Amino acid sequence: SSIYGGNLPTTPYAVNKDGRGPTWNNSLFEDNAEFGLGMRLTIDKQTEYARELVKQLSGTLGSQLTEEILNADMSTEAGIEEQRERVEILKKKLANNDNPQARDLLSLADVLVKKSVWIIGGDGWAYDIGYGGLDHVLASGRNVNVLVLDTQVYSNTGGQSSKATPLGAVAKFAAKGKDIPRKDLGMIAMSYGHIYVAQVAMGSSDVQTLRAFMEADAYDGPSLIIAYSHCIAHGIDMSKGLDQQKLAVKAGVWPLYRYNPDWAKSGKNPLKLDSKAPSIPVSDFAYNETRYRMLLRNDEARAEHLMKLAQEDTNARWQLYEQMAAMRYDAPQEE
Repeated sequence: SSIYGGNLPTTPYAVNKDGRGPTWNNSLFEDNAEFGLGMRLTIDKQTEYARELVKQLSGTLGSQLTEEILNADMSTEAGIEEQRERVEILKKKLANNDNPQARDLLSLADVLVKKSVWIIGGDGWAYDIGYGGLDHVLASGRNVNVLVLDTQVYSNTGGQSSKATPLGAVAKFAAKGKDIPRKDLGMIAMSYGHIYVAQVAMGSSDVQTLRAFMEADAYDGPSLIIAYSHCIAHGIDMSKGLDQQKLAVKAGVWPLYRYNPDWAKSGKNPLKLDSKAPSIPVSDFAYNETRYRMLLRNDEARAEHLMKLAQEDTNARWQLYEQMAAMRYDAPQEE
């Protein structure tokens, strides 16, 4: 996020009319996930302490306000706004109270309102350098949201190959074309069973992208969104980036899906495929990009061989996802 969001004079982060918005923090490239988990643990501990103080000060706050704050449903934006109003009432009640517990609660009152933690990074971090930390954080079960801006190369250091680089693409350290498939980070995360996972491409479906973000934020547990992010390293006209995203989905190299563990609790398949079966060959997508055409010019035979492998891999992956999405799930038995 230091690359995408931390450079002045512009920033993608903003506040609303009330001054509320994202609080941006940054540590190192490689400890992104652990740093975000630390933020989550801090918020959780502060919230736990604030709730204890609310219980202890119920006589001052009143039983009704105490119950409403402690039992607030903040699964929707409306519920969060209602909790903000309750917290403002709490602050007014404690404003002139010199009780040490009241002063502590006044300083922590804002954590009684749900706070989302988003960990943002690229594929070089998520697939490679920081993968161990990312895996640890996702496996922790904590309520963090991870957004991977997947450019399929190390964009910030000059376009080096990463484990997200697709088969057949040329990149630094893969001058003859990557000869193995890209790592399927979403499939690995889904294997845990308790992680919300989505793969999105805004150029193909902005509705599916928005839905994934809303579901990930609402999910009470770790979530992972892998977002197709076109890049100058792809060798495309960047003004046509969204069109190329659409072709990636049509070719099946970037299937759109959402995996929500909550659906399995009601006997539904947790995986939903949001894109249709591939309708164009991979080459129709790939040869719009210099990273694929470069090999075609320099070594046509190798390019054709790798493209054949890429098509076979795409077909196999799609069939696997299709079978997973068609599986029958039974609702868990009540104890």
